[in-house]
Amino acid sequence: MALFVSLGISAQDKKYYGDGPDDVLQYVPFGAVFALKGLGVESESSWKRMGVNVGASYVLSAGVAWVLKHSIKEKRPDGTDDRAFPSGHSVIAFAGAHALHKEYGHISPWISVAGYTVATFTAVDRVARNRHHWYDVAAGAAIGVLGTEAAYWVCDKITGWNEKGKYSVGVSPMGFSVAIGL
Repeated sequence: MALFVSLGISAQDKKYYGDGPDDVLQYVPFGAVFALKGLGVESESSWKRMGVNVGASYVLSAGVAWVLKHSIKEKRPDGTDDRAFPSGHSVIAFAGAHALHKEYGHISPWISVAGYTVATFTAVDRVARNRHHWYDVAAGAAIGVLGTEAAYWVCDKITGWNEKGKYSVGVSPMGFSVAIGL
């Protein structure tokens, strides 16, 4: 019995440079939001409100990016697939950086600068490794920032400013849940 394996090879516009630091860095700003709170740094929100707002920011921003990627179908510069627009890595990195700014920008502007620097490095790395064009990452940055603004606005409208709104947040070994009463 013989087993033959065939590898499909297609022509690519530019060389693919593989996975890079951006695969981890995209999550650093979101991680920093919770790490700073865990270390006792005073944020704008309580744990509950921050969990709802930051979670909604991630879901909304990533959801918009996913819909656009599967609707527009723009080919990547390296030719590997047709999911270039917008840059999902940039969306996540900038959504996290903007959440970091909203929660801790009042403590020091350097916290915001650090978050946006990591997000910018992530976006630049995506272009440098031929995974995206500059406009893919620019759109990703805009979607991330606007998604975070929209998520904070909507969540604050639903839950109320006094943090005794119609929602509950639960964390268990099985996962994270949010219930919103309308």
